[in-house]
Amino acid sequence: MPATIQQIYTKCLAQGAYFLMSESEAIVIDPLREIDSYLALAEEHGVRIKYILETHFHADFVSGHLHLAEATGATIVFGPQANPTYEAHIAEDGEELSFGGAKIRVIHTPGHTMESTTYAMLNQEEKVEAIFTGDTLFLGDVGRPDLAQKGADLTMEDLAGILYDSLRNKIMPLDDDVIVYPTHGAGSACGKNMSTDTFDTLGNQKRENYALRADMTKEEFIQEVIDGIPAPPAYFPQNVGMNKHGYDTSHRPDLSALALSVNAFKEQSLEENIVVLDVRSREEFVQEFIPGSLFIGLDGQFAPWVGSLLKDIHTPILLVANPHQVEEAVMRLARVGFDYVKGYLDGGIAAWKASGGTLDAIASVSANAIEPSLEEGGLLLDVRKDSEFTANHVIGAVSEPLDYWIDPSMVASYPSNSTYVHCAGGYRSVIACSLLKKLGLSDVINVEGGMDAIALTPIQCAQSACL
Repeated sequence: MPATIQQIYTKCLAQGAYFLMSESEAIVIDPLREIDSYLALAEEHGVRIKYILETHFHADFVSGHLHLAEATGATIVFGPQANPTYEAHIAEDGEELSFGGAKIRVIHTPGHTMESTTYAMLNQEEKVEAIFTGDTLFLGDVGRPDLAQKGADLTMEDLAGILYDSLRNKIMPLDDDVIVYPTHGAGSACGKNMSTDTFDTLGNQKRENYALRADMTKEEFIQEVIDGIPAPPAYFPQNVGMNKHGYDTSHRPDLSALALSVNAFKEQSLEENIVVLDVRSREEFVQEFIPGSLFIGLDGQFAPWVGSLLKDIHTPILLVANPHQVEEAVMRLARVGFDYVKGYLDGGIAAWKASGGTLDAIASVSANAIEPSLEEGGLLLDVRKDSEFTANHVIGAVSEPLDYWIDPSMVASYPSNSTYVHCAGGYRSVIACSLLKKLGLSDVINVEGGMDAIALTPIQCAQSACL
């Protein structure tokens, strides 16, 4: 009996987990840390989760494999060369795993990392019907080859060459009608040119994915794959460590115990290394916020930005949120290993205001309003990625990608006039404004609508797409 496939896609992380069922058994591939959805699916369909398949040691999120194995008794499976420090089945290349009336074949596809593995679902005729490629093959791209475990005697050029061989020898010979299910899509830091689609046929990828060109030499592949790869976010190695060595599966924060009065919140905010993190919408934040707080809103790619900007998963955090957002914020922080939430402001900004607490704000202007100020010596900071800036930007703008935020000492070099900040649509620019305010820059102004709005104005840009 063939298996049914359910993709569980989490937009915040651009991450796809998979729940496969056949008869009375199921498997889960690359689960997130919160496992309730998988348990609910198993209960709904009356199936037992037999295997938890991990395509590799993930860097951009903390997997739920340990939680799920503990809750269900399922066996954790990795491919060849994986070396976790907890109990798991290390499968051999070509090994087949049965669940219900279906089979999964293990295909070792190193290159993104050395343990990276693709899982192929077989049909009744023992032919490959679908492949779950992890970070080996994305839609439109392949996995970045610069995340080898620390201590591995391999360069990213070495890994890219190994990935070339994996794709040519293990993936591309498969039939064109095979369905490709990757672990990530557009927005993930694990690749460069990923599609917004979440599955596709292998034949279509052979036609459209630059990395699968039939006439591509290994040397060309290596150069094109490594070209333009930015440094990985600082939290990546820490997440790899949690996924490889395990973590405290009993970690279940008691939200009621984390509620802090205004006075308690103020007192804790003065502690060393504490970060006051405001997760409300950007519209709410620019109007009023607690001085010194960092904005990263839940309405955007929250968890990846937390990881990129806070860097250390052990950072102690105080939350400012609307009451209905607290549980979600704690959960999404845990997805990327940030478990050190020390508390949240009980009653939110309303309680802070009622107690007479000081508030700050960020001025916002339309794109039409920035040109006169730039002519008078103001500074325009473009906080988009390098690739976005290269594609089109305002002439005279300074590129400061938010991914790898500015050295605090650089703020001293900014002109005393107004500093305008923009991104593509407005989310990243408000994050940047909050950081600049935190660093002591007072005259910071957010450009509403970002480059999307600037493109509709007469402002001169470096590319025709902006005119």
